[in-house]
Amino acid sequence: MEYIGEIVYLTLAAFLWGFTNPMLKQGGEGIERVKKSNRVFQFLAELNFLVSTGRFMIPFLMNQAGSIVFFLTLRTADLALAVPITNALTFVFTIISGYVILDEKVSKQTFIGMLMVVTGVFCCVIGSRAFAGRVDGPDHPCPNSGGHS
Repeated sequence: MEYIGEIVYLTLAAFLWGFTNPMLKQGGEGIERVKKSNRVFQFLAELNFLVSTGRFMIPFLMNQAGSIVFFLTLRTADLALAVPITNALTFVFTIISGYVILDEKVSKQTFIGMLMVVTGVFCCVIGSRAFAGRVDGPDHPCPNSGGHS
């Protein structure tokens, strides 16, 4: 049952990261109008612009909440499964939320790519689940795990 909880938390982290990407893009609109005389002042003025803009800070904090969920889930989750699941689903959630929030068009190729990503994540989950509980080591290597006999 813990395994299912890890998948839920990793999906939540991916959702928080992916869903907030278009909102961060929206919240940062106008930063190009910030102009200062040198690089240091430019950086500080842009930082001030972002920190003082609620349209940016709220999605930024939600995004960081995703990082906290991901970090906490890594305590028990298999890293080889956690990273692909989270990164792949972040891509899918970014595409979906870009369509919903920014009215960005989703091409047929992108849609097919999303289906392939979801299929790949499904294969990772099923494959990892199939070997759950098996010992991987020099005496008992799991197939395709890199263990040597």
